[in-house]
Parts: sequence; structure tokens; C-alpha cells
Amino acid sequence: MDRSLVVVFGGTGYLGTHIVRQLQEAGYRVRIAARSPETRLPGDPEFQLEGCEANILDDASVARAIEGADAVINAVSLYVEHPPELTFEAVHVDGAVRLARCCKEAGISKLVHISGLNADPQSRSAYISARGRGENQVREIFPEAIVLRPSALFGGGQGLVVTLKALSRLPVIPLFGKGQTRLQPVHVNDVARAAAQVLEEPDAPGNIYELGGPHVLSYRELVEVVMGQMHRHRPLLSVPFPLWHAGARVLSILPNPPLTRDQLVLMESDNRVGPGARTFKTLHITPVSVTEPMIEAD
Repeated sequence: MDRSLVVVFGGTGYLGTHIVRQLQEAGYRVRIAARSPETRLPGDPEFQLEGCEANILDDASVARAIEGADAVINAVSLYVEHPPELTFEAVHVDGAVRLARCCKEAGISKLVHISGLNADPQSRSAYISARGRGENQVREIFPEAIVLRPSALFGGGQGLVVTLKALSRLPVIPLFGKGQTRLQPVHVNDVARAAAQVLEEPDAPGNIYELGGPHVLSYRELVEVVMGQMHRHRPLLSVPFPLWHAGARVLSILPNPPLTRDQLVLMESDNRVGPGARTFKTLHITPVSVTEPMIEAD
């Protein structure tokens, strides 16, 4: 029997690469749709993949990429704008809507849309607002779409913990405000497992899953956990958010700034799973904790 074909848009990115790996291990045929698609998984040359050059900003390109697919996963993400083409509006709203519409027209049975916790159409952050509006419009066009909202990602040699490890090398570690923002970091592999598993869940279509790790920590506590894993001890310095925003404005002139206004807006509010949400527990997945020793050894 032929294996089901899943097309992953953004399959060469941080989360997308892990989703592709999970799909492969689950026995799916995988097609990576990206501007520069890879046909081998990093570190796994035996995994042969189908690559398709595609641009989520182009109708014809999207239609070609999803031809013959049984399911589609949108893992495309943009954290720093590069106008005029690559903007939050273009990628997270227009691109997401285009993909949903093309899937509907092509009769694709399953669409998984990767969003994020705290996605909010009313946010003053262009990034968060675009995430929220894109998610809403995708569900209007494709009501059966499965939405995954992961918290801050870590693991796989990238993500939140790697950033904090780099900060721990400073003589003094600056905190966002007093470091009281509460976060629920989630391992990238766990989110990838969820993306593969919802394709098999009969109750998943049309539902939203909020994906956070097993522990909710303040930013200060998280920094202390990482320092403990690194066997380092550094003083922590509270830095008011207005000063961070001033710094972000200066850094915004760089092509790839290390800190953006949108990241700061995210850090001003708790980022955790809401009460009553469908979670990893619904999918019978036990997520890895960010507090586990040497979690970033990979």
C-alpha cells in the first residue's frame, strides 16, 4: 500500500526539520516545499526526501507543491522582516491564507497550521498580530484546519536555551524587567511529534492545541536553571522594558538584529498554556522538561 504523502512548507527551518524527521519515522512520504528544499535530513543521509521548490507567496507555486498530497503542514515562520517581500503580513497572513485556500481547492483532507501561544490579532506587535489574524483567516477558509500553538521552543541545538547559554557567558546577565514573565518552554521534538500525531487523530480536525512543556517558570527561574546546567554563577540585573525597547530601536538598523521590538512585546506577557486547552495530554504525549540536566547536549 502506498504511504500517505505529507507536504511540509518550511520543512528546512528549525521546527520544520524536526517535523519532517517525525513524519519519516512515522512512515509517511514527505515532500519539503521551500525556496531551497533539502532532500536529506541533517545527520540522516539514509532518509531520502522529495523536494519541491516553492514560495508560499505565489499561488501557482503553492498549487504545484501540494499536488497529490494527502496532508499539508504549514511550518513557515518569519521572525525578522525583510521588506518589501518578506513581511509578517505577507508570510503569516497572506501566505497562510493562500496555502489554506489552495488546499481547500485541491481537496486536501488535512491541514496543520503552526501558530504560537499568545497569537493575538489585536496585539501592538506586528508579528503577534499577524500570527493571530493569519490563524483566524486560515480557520475561516479551511474550518477543518488543525492549529498548533507551541510555546517558546528549545532543543535540537537551537532555540531558547541556547540563547540563554550564550547569555550566561556574560559577567552580568540582564533580565527583561524583573524577570517575572512566566514561560512554559517546549522541546522542539515534542511539538514535531504532535504535528505528526494529529494527522492520525480522528478528533483533531478543526481543533486548536496549545503546546507547552511540563513546567511553568519565570524568566529569572529559567535563567537560573540554565546557569545551573552550565555550572555557572552570574549576578542578575533587572533592566526596565523601556530601556530594552530603546536598545531594540537601535539594533533594528541591522539586517538580522539579535533583539526586536516584537520579541520584547512577547516577553512582556506570560507565555503559557491556557486553562481548558487541548494539550500534549490530549495527544498522550509526555513532554520533555527544560529543567532536565544537559537537555541541550544534542
